[in-house]
Amino acid sequence: MWFKRNQVEAAIGRRLEPGSTKPTSELRTRLKRLLETDRALGRNKRSGDPARVNFAFYSGDAPGRGVENWFSSYEAFALLTGLHLMQHGWPQGFAVAVLRRVRPELETEHERILQLDPALLFDQEQIRRNARPGDPAVDNTDPVFLVIISQDALDGSRSVKAAVCRGHDECMRFVRSESGRAWTTFELVNSAHGLFRELAKTKPSKRGRGSE
Repeated sequence: MWFKRNQVEAAIGRRLEPGSTKPTSELRTRLKRLLETDRALGRNKRSGDPARVNFAFYSGDAPGRGVENWFSSYEAFALLTGLHLMQHGWPQGFAVAVLRRVRPELETEHERILQLDPALLFDQEQIRRNARPGDPAVDNTDPVFLVIISQDALDGSRSVKAAVCRGHDECMRFVRSESGRAWTTFELVNSAHGLFRELAKTKPSKRGRGSE
């Protein structure tokens, strides 16, 4: 499924601000800056570096200004995730770099997540049964985490490692593989399903509205 930019803005706006009737100008500006940063970086299709070969928010070559934008449900989700990273104090360039790097894994997981039965995924009784002491609290039965590990603490660089991990055990294995470094996790399943529900409620605007 493909969505126009106005639909993506409206769905993300309702996801971040439940009950809102339209996205705020601040939200639209933040989304615009994420898109512009991604587009400005370009890509090298011959690169072996995922952060250089992938766009974060575009499927093909990034369209120029004045071209009507269409986004896949994954790309809308990536934009929402980018905003979540920025809400935690990271700059837009960092958010774009992380989402470029993990795109192959994250896009695959996003597709799988949306195929899961919501009745089973959000079964509160099963969630309670699955809870284990010491595990982060989650609101679904099959959690997926975006894990970001900063290397600043050990070598003074600005380099970052990130991974998409299914379940608590996989998450902790990745964290332990980078022992001694600071790490942050974002659970993705609830936001993926929540955003998709909001996208389904939107309608594309007429040409010239909601496009760059």
